[in-house]
Amino acid sequence: MLRSCCTPRTPLAAAIGLASAMLASAAQAQTSTQAQDVTELDTLVVQGDWLGNPTEEEVKTYPGSRTVIEPEQLHDSGALNIEDAMRSVPGVQILDETGTGVLPNIGLRGLNPLRSERLKMMVDGYPIAIGPYSNVSASLFPVTLQSIDTIDVVRGGAAVHYGPNNVGGVVNFLTKPIPGDVEQTLSERVTIAEDSGHVFHDTYYRIGGFVTDDLALQFQANVQGGEGFREHSETDVQNFLVDAEYFIDDRNTLDASVQYYDVDAELPGALSPEAYERDRTDSQRPHDAYEADMLRGTLAWTFTPSSDVEFTWRNFAHRADRTFFFGQDLTSGGHWADPEATSSHVADSPRVFHVWGTEPRLTVREGIHTVTLGARYVSEEVDFDVNRQQLDDGSHSTVRRWDLETDAVALYASDTLSLMDGRLELTPGLRYEDVRMDFSDELNDTASTNDTDELLPGLTVGFAATDEVFLFANAQRSLVPVQIAQATRDGDVANETAWNYELGARVDVTPTLTTTATVFRIDYEDQIQFDKPSDRFVNLGETRHEGIELATDWQASERLALGLGYTYLSTEQRSGDNAGNDLPNAPEHHVSASADYELNQWQANLSANYYSDSFSDAANTEQETANGSAGKLPAYTRVNARIGRDFRLDAATTLNLGLSATNLLDDDAYFRGADVSPVGRVPMPGRAYMLEGRIAF
Repeated sequence: MLRSCCTPRTPLAAAIGLASAMLASAAQAQTSTQAQDVTELDTLVVQGDWLGNPTEEEVKTYPGSRTVIEPEQLHDSGALNIEDAMRSVPGVQILDETGTGVLPNIGLRGLNPLRSERLKMMVDGYPIAIGPYSNVSASLFPVTLQSIDTIDVVRGGAAVHYGPNNVGGVVNFLTKPIPGDVEQTLSERVTIAEDSGHVFHDTYYRIGGFVTDDLALQFQANVQGGEGFREHSETDVQNFLVDAEYFIDDRNTLDASVQYYDVDAELPGALSPEAYERDRTDSQRPHDAYEADMLRGTLAWTFTPSSDVEFTWRNFAHRADRTFFFGQDLTSGGHWADPEATSSHVADSPRVFHVWGTEPRLTVREGIHTVTLGARYVSEEVDFDVNRQQLDDGSHSTVRRWDLETDAVALYASDTLSLMDGRLELTPGLRYEDVRMDFSDELNDTASTNDTDELLPGLTVGFAATDEVFLFANAQRSLVPVQIAQATRDGDVANETAWNYELGARVDVTPTLTTTATVFRIDYEDQIQFDKPSDRFVNLGETRHEGIELATDWQASERLALGLGYTYLSTEQRSGDNAGNDLPNAPEHHVSASADYELNQWQANLSANYYSDSFSDAANTEQETANGSAGKLPAYTRVNARIGRDFRLDAATTLNLGLSATNLLDDDAYFRGADVSPVGRVPMPGRAYMLEGRIAF
């Protein structure tokens, strides 16, 4: 249970104080640099962002496991949505609930993929969780595929600089950059589900460029609508983004963005085993639905007084409102979410979040040292309600009415030591998280506090053994605070911590053949998971995740590129009633393969992913229960294919037409209930065809 504490705090003042100190340090460093009468050619500019630019060259010398999905791979692979585009990344598991991408379920290295709750997700380096500390799951995901340029999946070595909730790694979605010259893009994608004939459209428009010598602007609009592959799946999405970059002078830059995202979707939910066998595109959850909107903005100032100093002050804020609607059977005595039951009530769970944060960061290079100092303050105000309507008489009642205020301060520091003429880099670092969460139960007039502070050390090592061989190792500690959804239910919950370890190598076997091997281990304490039969969160205690990831890329010829990946995963619950069991939704084997071929203006892509069977609950139930709440999950294979052609209409205009088939083998795959439909089989998308056209001018 949560403990109470009344220690007074002034976290914002601490963050502002540190920021002021950083500015003073930056000014002093500028003075020192100006005093040096030294001129260097080909100056290497210090990079304040730990992840840097997600390029192939950057990844080659990154001291951890990392995969970058580049624009061509992202948009010319026939991916159904962002989840589909990430399937081939080593260690990644995808459970596609909707086919439309509005509620992604992404997991890394055997950590729970449901609502993507075990990885740090960012857009352009800013956290996008509806509550960066109190609601880290993707129950609102303001990202659409066509607005994204690159996906950077960092599985190790980033926990000191990006937190919290970084146990499974960090995923950074980078939106399309503002072009140097004014450009426009218009595209349309139409997806047709083979089994149901449902149609889903995806319209995208972008215009951007420099409007003066110093000011660049960009506008993006992405509108989606139609039905998913199942009944009761009508979905409408609107995503609008405005970006600006202003170069004040050669030392100062301002970057700003504003986004409005809105989604309104019916949710088909889980099916009973019998209903699934009859028609996997059906829905037994007529009351389930989801609606949400988010208005978010960012503002960053970057000050570079010299090539050895960079100061950045990043700020972000959002207001988000999301509600799930779901049927409940509270009269028959069975599980309230049994798909075969008739709902007696309809509940809704509105949550309103007001979040803002500020993060100054200073990076200074002196001799063999590159020192980064950072601080972040985040404020969250959350209204968490659950209401219920009784269907037979229309009466309403309030089930929960909770309020939450979060004040969180993070301080972090790292020092990269460049040794052996830059071939060896050691980076010790330390992150300090101080989080205070004040919960208030308005219905019962009670209050509680979760007050935690943790020191989270880390060490990364990168060594260029030769021009062709790069070795890396890292060890870092991570934190996941108690979530508001956990605090509002009975159960033994706690702040979760974990140690992450990696050892790996990248080898250029030939100039056209590169292979990467990574051995990893996660030692988790107090891992919290939702137990569907008891309808409560449980503490699994200590767990272990370990395995190996292999990836090979071969440019077989000027026209043909091949890729192959393999992940072996072993998980174990190390304490409690289920000690010795595997963790849920953690397949032991994942094999991926891809082929890309280009001939003149033609492009063709074929990709395949195989996942072995896994368990769906902590008890490792083999035989499926009657209502489908537990039971082993079968292995499955997913194959996607796309063929496209470029048409040069004039010197500045290119039209690309493409035809894709997703789940080409129509493999029958499912997982077990999620969120407001926790019992039964949830079908993953069957075969679908996608027609797309994109014109750039």
